[in-house]
Amino acid sequence: MQLTRYTDYAMRVLLHVGARDEGDLSSIQEIADVYGISKDHLKKVVQDLAAAGFIVTVRGRTGGLKLGRPATEITIGQIVRHTETGFDLVDCSSCLIAPACTLPRILAEATRAFLDVLDRYTLADILQRRADLRGLFGRAAPLADIINAVAEDEGACVKREGGTKRKTGSRK
Repeated sequence: MQLTRYTDYAMRVLLHVGARDEGDLSSIQEIADVYGISKDHLKKVVQDLAAAGFIVTVRGRTGGLKLGRPATEITIGQIVRHTETGFDLVDCSSCLIAPACTLPRILAEATRAFLDVLDRYTLADILQRRADLRGLFGRAAPLADIINAVAEDEGACVKREGGTKRKTGSRK
């Protein structure tokens, strides 16, 4: 099972907000900058998380985001159930053998086991190394900057000359 990008972003928001010292608020812009994610997309995720009570939004000049309840009370399973739209691993509705097939039952059991494991872990479990996370947030670069740095290191930087793209250097 692969979780959606929406769930990924929701987890990132909760990790960022949860890693802050108590009383220290996060902003959507700050989170967008750290992860290189669209601010507009994050606004939707934040609104959804706030409506569900995972986070609280504080308005005003000194406002921002904070957890809506203690990290020890937010399970990863709760987050995933809230942000994922469906857990069907396969669509059996139009399959000829569906009436006699036991695969859907097995896959449903596997999904329950997956969610049961996620229910055993809380946001606090993921935040055990808060100081390390905060340090990484401060050093994070937008994805485009990381890709460009890697490309330059490999000598494969693409430059524009006269309106055309030309690959310079050689790959190792």
